Amino acid sequence: MNYKIEGAIRRNRKNFIIFAILWIFIAIVFVAPVTHTYYISSAEGRFDLEIFIENIGNSFMHPFQSFGSVLTEGSIGSYLSMLLVVSIFYALFFFIGFVRSAPKNEFSDIEHGSSDWSQRGEQYQVLSKNKGIILAENNYLPVDKRGNVNVLVVGRIRFW
Repeated sequence: MNYKIEGAIRRNRKNFIIFAILWIFIAIVFVAPVTHTYYISSAEGRFDLEIFIENIGNSFMHPFQSFGSVLTEGSIGSYLSMLLVVSIFYALFFFIGFVRSAPKNEFSDIEHGSSDWSQRGEQYQVLSKNKGIILAENNYLPVDKRGNVNVLVVGRIRFW
């Protein structure tokens, strides 16, 4: 199970920053105008849909002014509660995307035919580090080895 979490983190390293910037963008450009317009439309004690519809376009056109109005007019409590709801939905979608990006098995991102199949030098019990038939970078099949030293080459060779 640990390889799934590590693989998902490795795949999404760059996306964490993008998701954080997008969350800040949503908090300023979406949540602040809606909160400001909601605060204006419910100033008389009840919510008035006509005032909300009249002012929502102007609030979205000037999101930083709406954000400033939220901070100065005393509707910070409404802003934080609405931001909490949006953040919960945002975190839910982020978590779903994070889980779906996890590798399906332990060998998902390993190139076939590379020396990534071994760890901490265990391939050198069979292979040589210095000389012999080249298999991969820093992996040689020693020719002075006892036993089977046959090599199957898969691929094509081009002569120019």
